[in-house]
Amino acid sequence: MAPTHYTRLTLAERPKTTITPSTFKREVVPFDLKPGREEILVKARYVSIDPAMRGWLNDARSYVPPVKIGEVMRAAVIAEVVETGQGSAFKKGDVVFGHFGWTEYAVVKDKHAERLHIQPGMEILDFLGPLGPTGMTAYFGLLDVGKVQAGETLVVSGAAGATGSIVCQIGKKRGAKVYAIAGSADKCAWLEREVGVDRAFNYKSATFYEDFRKQVGYLDVYFDNVGGDILNFMLTRLKQKARIVLCGAIADYNTSKPKGLSSYTNLIAQRAKMEGFIVFDYAKRYPEAQRELASMLKDGSLKRKFHIVKGLENAPDALNLLFSGGNTGKLVVQVSDEGVKTKL
Repeated sequence: MAPTHYTRLTLAERPKTTITPSTFKREVVPFDLKPGREEILVKARYVSIDPAMRGWLNDARSYVPPVKIGEVMRAAVIAEVVETGQGSAFKKGDVVFGHFGWTEYAVVKDKHAERLHIQPGMEILDFLGPLGPTGMTAYFGLLDVGKVQAGETLVVSGAAGATGSIVCQIGKKRGAKVYAIAGSADKCAWLEREVGVDRAFNYKSATFYEDFRKQVGYLDVYFDNVGGDILNFMLTRLKQKARIVLCGAIADYNTSKPKGLSSYTNLIAQRAKMEGFIVFDYAKRYPEAQRELASMLKDGSLKRKFHIVKGLENAPDALNLLFSGGNTGKLVVQVSDEGVKTKL
C-alpha cells in the first residue's frame, strides 16, 4: 500500500561554517509520485554521507552545480524499485544505485539508476563503499594520479575513513610501504591490526610530527584527504619526484578562510607534483576498478567497516560527523532496510 505522505530534506540556507539545525528543512509532503515512461519510483534504503557533500552546499564554482535553496539535498542512494513506468527496463523489487538525494521516495529516469547485483562476499552497502564512488575514488586517485609503485612509501591521511582505508589496502597490494594518519588511538589500532598498514600515527598526539620524521622520513606518494596543517607538513617530507594526490580537504571545508600553504616551494626543490582529481572523470573505467575490488572482497583481503546512522532526519548530524572525526569507515544513513537483502 502506498503511503499518504513521505519525508525529504531540502536546503534551507547555505552554512558559513558548520552545518546547523537551520541548514536543512525537513518536509513531510503528500505522496503524489507516479513514474512516467522509462521512469521508476524508488524507495530509499541507505544514503551515502560523503565529505564532498559539504562543498555542494556552497554557492561557488565547482565540478557540479551547488545544491539550490529549496532543493532536495544531493546524495548517493541505494533504493528499491517499488513501481515502474511504461517501457522501463527495471522491475519491481530491483535494488538500484543513483544520486536520488535525501528523500524517502523519488521518481527517476531509468538512465539515472543502476541495477545492483550482489555476489558472494559482497553486501549491499559495498555499493556505497568499496564498489561505489568511495572505492572508485581510492582506486583511481592512488593508481592513476598517485601512480604508486612497489617499494615506494605511501602516506594516507584520513586513513580510517571510507576512502582512506581502501587506499591503504590497495597500496599494500601494490607492494608499497603504507603509513596511515588518523585521529584516535582506536582508529590507529584498527588500521594496524585489521587494515594492515605498516604504521598508523595519531595526528592529535603531542609527538606526531617528531614521530613521523623519525619513523617515516620522506615519502613518495601522499594521498591527502584532509588538507590544512597536515598537508603543509607533508610538503616538507617529499622525496624527489614525489606525488601528492589531492582528494579532499576536510580540515578546510568548514572554514570560511583557509590559511593556505607555506611549504609549497618544496614542490619545486623536489621536482614533485600535486594534483587534484574528480572521480566522475573516470566513470567509463569504473568496471575495471570494480572487478579488482570485488575480487578482493570475495577472497576476504579487503577489509571495510560501516558506520550506520539510523533515520533520514539524522542525515545532517551524520554529515557533521565527518568533520568532527566521529566515524570510522564508510558513513551511511539507514532510511529503511525493509525487504532488502544485505548479504548472501
